[in-house]
Amino acid sequence: MSAYDFDTVIDRRNTNSLKFDFAAERGRPSDVIPLWVADMDFPAPKPVLDALHKAVEHGIFGYSEVKGEYYAAVSGWFKERYGWETKPEWLVKTPGVVYALAMAVRALTEPGDSILIQPPVYYPFYEVIRDNDRRLIENELLYNNGHYEIDFSDFETKIRENNVKLFILCSPHNPVGRVWTKSELQKIGEICGKYNVLVVSDEIHCDLAFSEHPHTVFSNACPKFAERSIICTAPSKTFNLAGLQVSNIWIQSDEIRRKFRKEIDRSGYSQLNALGLVAAQAAYESGGEWLSECKKYLRGNLDYLRDFINEKLPKIKLVEPEGTYFAWLDCSGSGLSKRELNDLVINKAKLWLDAGHIFGERSELFQRVVLACPQKTLEKALIQLEQAI
Repeated sequence: MSAYDFDTVIDRRNTNSLKFDFAAERGRPSDVIPLWVADMDFPAPKPVLDALHKAVEHGIFGYSEVKGEYYAAVSGWFKERYGWETKPEWLVKTPGVVYALAMAVRALTEPGDSILIQPPVYYPFYEVIRDNDRRLIENELLYNNGHYEIDFSDFETKIRENNVKLFILCSPHNPVGRVWTKSELQKIGEICGKYNVLVVSDEIHCDLAFSEHPHTVFSNACPKFAERSIICTAPSKTFNLAGLQVSNIWIQSDEIRRKFRKEIDRSGYSQLNALGLVAAQAAYESGGEWLSECKKYLRGNLDYLRDFINEKLPKIKLVEPEGTYFAWLDCSGSGLSKRELNDLVINKAKLWLDAGHIFGERSELFQRVVLACPQKTLEKALIQLEQAI
C-alpha cells in the first residue's frame, strides 16, 4: 500500500491552469477532459511544498541566486541515478528547456543554417528553428509494427547533404516514448562527430524512463563528444514544477558555454524564479521516494489503458512506451480521416488530447494522451472515447 495519494481528483479549474481553464480560448468545448499538455494532476512532493511554505512565510521574494547546496542536490541526483559526473562550472540555469533550445539555436548557428530533428517530435522543436530563421531538416523516425527506430542511413545522409550544424535530440523521445539505448546514442555521436555537428539533447523526461529501459545521459554514452554537446534537464516533468520555471543546462565546453551565456544576456534574462530555485533544490534533495511511487502509479495507468484498448478499442493501437507519462495512440486502423478523428476526439468523446499532426505531418492519425492523472479520470476519458466510437 502506497503512502502517497495519487487517486484523489483535485479540482484544477479556475486556477489559471493552461490545461484546464483555456479550452474555449483554444477552440475546444468547455466540458472536455484535458489530457493534453504535459503536466501532472498530482500535487508536488511534500518536501517541495514544505520548502515553498517556508519561503512564502519568510515573505520576501527579491532577486535570488543559489549556492553550493543547489549544485550538490542537482549533481548528486544525476550521479546517483545515471552515473553522470558533472562540474559546477558546466551548469547554466534557464527558465525552461525550450528557452534553452532557442538560446542554443541563436548562439551556435546562423540564420539559414540547417538544424536536424526527428519527427514525430515535441512541436516546439520546429518553432525554435523556424522562428529563428534556420532551415529545418527532418530525419523521420522509422515506424514498424508498433515500434520506432532511428533511420541512421537517412540521418547521416541528411546531415551530409544539408551541411547540418546542429541536431536537437529528444531523449527520452516525446511523444513516441522511446528511451534510446546506449548503442543508439553512440551511433548518433559517431555520425555527428564525423560531420562536426553540435548535439543539443533534451533529457527533460529522463527520470520517467522505465526500469527495464534505463536512461543514458548523452554525454555518458559519448564521452569523446561531450565537448560538442549540451544536456538539457529540468525538475519540471519529474516533480510537476513546470510553472516554477527552472531548468538546469549542462555545457562542458567553455567556448560553447560562453556563447550560450552571451545569448541569454542578449535576451535580457538574468535571475530565475526565486521559488522555482527553492522547489528544484528540495525536489532533488528529498523527492526520490515520491518519484518512485509516482512512477508505479503511472505504470498502473498505462496497464489500465492498454487493457482497455485491447478489450474495447481494437481499432486503436498503443505504441508501447519505454518511458515518459505519454501514451501515443495509433488510430490509423479506425478508418477515419485526420479531420474526422479530431472531430470524434474533441466534439464526440469530449476529450482534449494532443493531435498527432502537431508532432509531424506523417502522424496525423495519432493522438497523444497524458497519463499523469488519477486513474478514475483516465477511466472516464476512455469510456467517453469508447462511446463516441
